Amino acid sequence: MSNETILKVENLSVQFDGNKILEDLSFEVKKGDITAVIGPNGAGKTVLFRALLGLVPYSGEIIWQENIKVGYVPQRFIVERDLPLSVKEFLSYKGSKNKITEVLKWVGFQTKDEHHLIHHLLNLPLGVLSGGELQKVLIAFALLGNPKVLLFDEPTTGVDIGGEETIYNLLKKLRDEHDLTVIFISHDIHVVYQYASNVLCLNREKICFGPPHQALNADELKKLYGTEIGIVEHSHTLK
Repeated sequence: MSNETILKVENLSVQFDGNKILEDLSFEVKKGDITAVIGPNGAGKTVLFRALLGLVPYSGEIIWQENIKVGYVPQRFIVERDLPLSVKEFLSYKGSKNKITEVLKWVGFQTKDEHHLIHHLLNLPLGVLSGGELQKVLIAFALLGNPKVLLFDEPTTGVDIGGEETIYNLLKKLRDEHDLTVIFISHDIHVVYQYASNVLCLNREKICFGPPHQALNADELKKLYGTEIGIVEHSHTLK
């Protein structure tokens, strides 16, 4: 991993109507990191992302590397089954035909030829896509903005179990092949062990931060979730 800091958060606090959602949060993300954010429901994980994107007022400092572009894939993107909007029409809001074809290949839409990709997948309505296909299209949409950082709010929400590994492997591939830095929210500690280079344990304030095999000990997890959590470490795919 690089020693180049791409994001520095110092003493970040967010409150709504006098209720503290995040309090005195500080951490750094290095270029090329895959950073996981974990914590119980209501811990402020999504609010953290909204603060990083400048969508909510906050105190403290959020310092992005100068001129950095940030892409965002939301937790939920509700698509009506009969919505008359094709993949091509959706992606065209953000990119040219050639760029769309390129990023669809990046996210794993492997086809026999470009003609099939353009005339089949691109013409499908968003509403008929599977959860995994829709997630890939949303990732492609984010990539059309040429970001150097991607934020994913629970990237496998709505994806079947068989597709979850595909999505997480894709995040790692994007990091490796396209020089991206990834920050994702997850509820799955085993996924964090397997794919994250660092983990931020969040429950309104920072409980722990660091490489998963160092940060995720029994004491810290009990502080985070308020109960004993059993851990079985899997072999790391990320070094």
